[in-house]
Amino acid sequence: MIDFARLRQAMVDGQIRVNDVTDAGVVAAMLELPRERFVPEARRELAYLDDDLLIRAGAAGRPARYLMEPMVLAKLVQALELKADDRVLDVGCATGYSAALLGRLAGTVFALEEDPGLAETAMRLLAELKVANVRVVTGALAAGWPAAAPYDAILLDGAVELIPQAMLAQLKEGGRLGAVVRSGSAARATIYARTGASFSARPVFDAAVPPLPGFAAPQGFVF
Repeated sequence: MIDFARLRQAMVDGQIRVNDVTDAGVVAAMLELPRERFVPEARRELAYLDDDLLIRAGAAGRPARYLMEPMVLAKLVQALELKADDRVLDVGCATGYSAALLGRLAGTVFALEEDPGLAETAMRLLAELKVANVRVVTGALAAGWPAAAPYDAILLDGAVELIPQAMLAQLKEGGRLGAVVRSGSAARATIYARTGASFSARPVFDAAVPPLPGFAAPQGFVF
């Protein structure tokens, strides 16, 4: 029988703490959350590897979906500097692991997923784990969730080529958005911050994660 608690501790000690994740709340949340529950049963033994984890293969025009590499997720969430009363939007929550993590750090989380099957799985798992402050909603990822805006923070669960202005507009004054932004062969985790009608971008670390569907730059787009 697999000792998932031991694997979880090894993940935190060998992937999270050693990569400059010092936020006690992020570390504690990753120690508490059973990541294996958010992974298809046939792949649960891989749940704590230091890699992006395929949770649904692509087929018939449907994109593959992944759980983000634990270290990248932890560092990106840490960079958002969440507060206990923050209102957060999690874009592309898939089976709900990132939403559950955010739920341990923020006051209210809206977990957006466009795939009905993944959204249903996320709702079931979050209910089973008694994560009461996360609400799963369904809709196009690139549209965000304006019905509950504005947000203190927005997290994008995958690599993107652009950040839609309509999504940035869903941030509160002083709000932050965290995403891995790709430009050519390079990708960097970046924090965007709102000041009035303006948005600043601050690269925080290099990262390579699978793409989040719906955020490809238009053909001919120049960075």
